[in-house]
Amino acid sequence: MMEVLNPVIGRAAFSKAGRDKGKLFIVVGIVDEDFVLIADGDLRPAERPKKKRLKHLRFVDQTADAIVEKINSGSRVVSADLRQVIREVKELLEG
Repeated sequence: MMEVLNPVIGRAAFSKAGRDKGKLFIVVGIVDEDFVLIADGDLRPAERPKKKRLKHLRFVDQTADAIVEKINSGSRVVSADLRQVIREVKELLEG
């Protein structure tokens, strides 16, 4: 799979380093050119996203349109939304 380097809100990414290595997250915010905010609704709830270096993430082609729409409309993203999106992305990647 091609590595996608452009971090956009709603994009799914696997952690490549740290205690959360191998877990799938959704980008919920962009801090600067080196860092993004990620959450999975489980270990990292939407209310407490993790600040993560881009080089420690492996982005996948899937983007969560529902999350993007919520953030753009000013609605709060809740952990249940993130868990649902992560389930869907995992199904797409496996199937």
